[in-house]
Formats: sequence, C-alpha cells, structure tokens
Amino acid sequence: MVLGLRHWVPALTVLAFAAGLTAARAEPAHGIAMHGEPALPATFTHLPYANPDAPKGGRLALGFTGTFDSLNPFIVKGNAPRGLTDALYGNNVWDTLLMRSADEPFTLYGLVAETVDVPDDRSYVEFHLRPNARFSDGKPLTVEDVIFTVDLLKTKGRPIYRNRFGKVASIERVGETGIRFVFGDGADRELPLLIGLTPILPAHATDPATFDQSTQTPLVGSGPYVIESVTPGARVLLKRNPDYWAKDLPIKRGLDNFDEISIEYFRDGNAWFEAFKTGAFDVVMETDPQRWATGYAFPAAASGKIVMEEVPNGTPKGMSAFVMNTRKPLFQDPRVREAMTYLFDFEWINRNLYNGAYARTGSYFQGSALSALGLPASDAETALLAPFPDAVIPPVLDGTYAPPKTDGSGRDRAMLKKALGLFGEAGWTLKDGVLTDAAGAPFRFEFMAKSREEERLALAWQPSLKLVGIDMVIRTVDSSQYYDRQKTYDFDMIQMLWTASLSPGNEQNNRWSSAAATTEGTFNYAGVADPAADAMIDAMLAARERPDFEAAVRALDRVLMSGRYVVPLFHLPKDHVARWARIARPETVPLTGLQPVTWWAAVP
Repeated sequence: MVLGLRHWVPALTVLAFAAGLTAARAEPAHGIAMHGEPALPATFTHLPYANPDAPKGGRLALGFTGTFDSLNPFIVKGNAPRGLTDALYGNNVWDTLLMRSADEPFTLYGLVAETVDVPDDRSYVEFHLRPNARFSDGKPLTVEDVIFTVDLLKTKGRPIYRNRFGKVASIERVGETGIRFVFGDGADRELPLLIGLTPILPAHATDPATFDQSTQTPLVGSGPYVIESVTPGARVLLKRNPDYWAKDLPIKRGLDNFDEISIEYFRDGNAWFEAFKTGAFDVVMETDPQRWATGYAFPAAASGKIVMEEVPNGTPKGMSAFVMNTRKPLFQDPRVREAMTYLFDFEWINRNLYNGAYARTGSYFQGSALSALGLPASDAETALLAPFPDAVIPPVLDGTYAPPKTDGSGRDRAMLKKALGLFGEAGWTLKDGVLTDAAGAPFRFEFMAKSREEERLALAWQPSLKLVGIDMVIRTVDSSQYYDRQKTYDFDMIQMLWTASLSPGNEQNNRWSSAAATTEGTFNYAGVADPAADAMIDAMLAARERPDFEAAVRALDRVLMSGRYVVPLFHLPKDHVARWARIARPETVPLTGLQPVTWWAAVP
C-alpha cells in the first residue's frame, strides 16, 4: 500500500510548524552562490552554455559496464543505474529545489523553488516553491512533499542525506508555498546550498515502510523524464514527459532535448567498447589514453561518423589512487603505507601502458588553487594546523613533497631500498624472497577489481611488489559484489577516483571524516579518522570569504597527503570524449566541462 503524508510521522516536523519565524528575514533572490553573488541576473533567459534553440526529439543512448539491481538511488541497499540522478548526465527523474550552474564554482538558481532567502550568517535558508511545480503523475509538488522528503531521507536515505539533514534544527512553514530550514549557529555555510540540491519525493506515492529496500519498480519523480521501461540489470528507457512542468523556465531552456534516453549496461569493458563501435550507444567519456591513441582505428571513427574531442575542464583533477583500507591491520602503520608508494613505477607504467599520456597525481585537488602540492603552507594554513602539530609531515608543510619519481626501469633500486627501509622500521623483514612480520606471517593482501582495466593496471604493478616479497592477490568480481563489499569496506585495496570541484564542501565529510570512517555506505574507503581532517573540513565549511576557504581546503589537502592513505595514480590533462556525430552539442564549454544535458539529436 502506498502511504500518504498523513500516515507518516516525521521526526523534524515535531518542531516544524512554529507560530513565529526565528530570525530576521533576508531578501528573496533568484539564486545563491557559495562565495560572492550569482553571476547571472534574475532576468537571465538561459544558461550561457545552453543553446536555447536546440531542437527537441531523437534518442540519447548511454552505455555503462556492470549491472544494477535497484531503481532507488537514494538508499544504501542496491545499486541504481546511472542517468536517473547524475552529476554528469543530469537529474532526469527527480527535480531539486535549486539547480547548479556548470559555469560557476558553486552557484545554484531556482528550479522547484522560485526564490531563496539566506541571511548573512546563513543560520537558515527559506525557499518559496513555484505554484505550478508538478510530479510526473500530475499531482502538485508542495511544501508537505519537501518536509516528507527531508524526514524520509534523514532516517532511511544514504549517509550523505542523514548527515546533511542532521544539521537542521527545525523546519518552519511560511505561508502556502514557503519553507524555512533553521540551522542554529550557521557554522556550515554550505548547508543552505546542499539543502537546495535536495531531490523532492512525492508523499502521496512513496511508502516510507519499504523505502529503504531495493526495488525494480519505478519511483514517481518531478523531473523532465519518466522511467518508461526496465530490463532488470541490463537496460532502462527514459521517456521525456511532454507535460513537464519546468520545460519553459529559463534555467531549463535548451536542456532535456531528447525524447528518449536509453541506459544500457554491458558485462565488461570489451563488450561495452565493441557495442560503442557498432553504434549501440552514443558517447564514451574516455579514460584510457592507450585506447584513445590506438583503439579508435575503426571505420566509423575514420569516416567522421564518430567525433573525437579533447575538451578543457576547469575543475580540479581529484585523486585517482590505489586505496589502502586502514581498517585492516596490514595498512594501519603509515610507514607501511608510505613504503607502498615507492613501489609504484608510474614512469614505466605510463610509458608502456598509456603511451605517456598521463600526468602524475599528487594532490586531492590537483591542478587548481585549492591544491597544496608544491606550495609552502601560508600563514592562514599554519594557523589552522597549529593545534595538530603532528598531522602534516615536514615535506608536505614546506611544499617540497612530490610523489616518488622512478627511473622508469620497472625495478628502480633506489625506490626499492626506500620501501624496504620503511618496512623494516614497521617490523617487516625480507627473508627468502618473502616479506614477513615478527611472527613470520607474510605480507599478503587482496586487490579487488571491478573491471579488466583495473585488473590490467594491478597486474602491471604486481611485479614491483614481488621484488620486495609482497604477495598481492588480484580478484576481479562482478559489479554487484564489488559495490556491496565496497559499501561495507570489505576489502584490502581498491582503485578509486575521488572527483573534485572548485567548491568542495560537505561531501568531504562523507569522504574523510571520523564519523564517515565508521558508517557504512560512505566514500571514506581509506578509513580516515583524523581529528585534524575533521577540523579542516569544519574550517572549510565555516569560511565566509574565498581566501579563508582556499586556505582551509589546502590545509585539508596537506593532512590527507601526510596520512599516506593511498598510492597516487594519474590523470589526463584534458577530457577525452568520443561521440557519434548524430549527437550535437553547443560550441560553448562551461567551466566544469561538457554537459550532456545540453546536447541534442543532430539533423541527418
């Protein structure tokens, strides 16, 4: 039975309907920026990177490897397909209160909410909903649905939602269309924006009793597309809703152009790429430079039917790495973790596997003003780190740290010697070709891979580990098992990319906080539990001005680099994108790179 709001007793609404408002009212605005003011005026007609005259029609076919076993992307249980609610491919099924501009570091403009009010201290945020907002079944989207959603996600949603809404002190209804979230001290200045990114669920069509169970039954949303059909584990077809309530809003002009979006999954990377070559799906965001250099010598690419582009992207490159799970005794000693970094011969692997296309990653915010790599700590950073004198190692503090650089031979003796020295300090001894601890137990761990590409890279690393007596067992598992084990931290080592933005915020808690280290389903795969990291995240979230914000992020970067939680890998200087020419895009590329939500079907 589907339960409506009257059957659901939300926790927050015990305090919600206060008779009076608790803070001085701010001025309503059309948008909000994390720092400074929105770049677009209230009178803007469309996003600067969208084509307002883009034709409607056709189909966008997306392809991914793996599988899915749920259509609910908001809960821990089950794995939902990409493309339903997605940072790259769009919030296609569920609209949010506000919508992000890809041309600014972190600015949101009104979508479900027509206006947003935030005082200078950001102790609350108030939204007024558009009266014409509707769910796909035609029912109005109301303040009651927002309250229902918050309480549901707070109790049964992913940890990122629980953490976000756990900071809300109370909710107050303001007239017929208004809702105010009160935060108390306003220390987390990003919180109003994160609340604005909340997807709204319909109270009349969502059952709280079963919400946290994986399901193949489509959920009702308010976005531009509805789920038309599902082949469990293999394919989802989205159909554009002709009655989509927001289709004529300036924020949506030139977006959501395809009549259909097909989302198909393939068993492995080879099957996936072969399908792309035949035209089974339309676009590859290429991450393999070897394939980019040599793998597109097939007729469709040679004839121009496939367009290959190298596109600039102004966001930080993030951290691509082999992640050591510090919950495991084997990786709890930082000297052991540092030793592992000396055993990765990037120069040999980059030359032999990737035609030298990659650059080495060293920072969690690589290639931006937020990165501390190669820079001495500023006075502001030093002040933030002062209460934690042991949190940052001297080379990271003075800017001399860099990832180890080998001679490219595949067996650099100097690197092997440094690694063995650190292993020795940590109690490990190389004896008869086996690295053992004081009890004689061998240094052995499992590398869990989810694709042949990850397996291939791990196999390239394996010989270097054997040179110092380490036995790395490589196990490739299917995607369902992989994500189930990943969410419960049931692994020794995995490969991971933590993407980064120009305005990192609360997601850093989900990645690096002590609380996330002991909560299943977070992105803190390394198990980081460091008071210094917690404090730097708090400082970052509390910063009012951009210089203070950047200092806090760089200080966090230093703490993470000093913890040696990962073996840093590499990144591509530009985005590599291949698409069938039947898909067109605007000429303007926004600050954060290509936006498929602005693409359209080209006229033959």
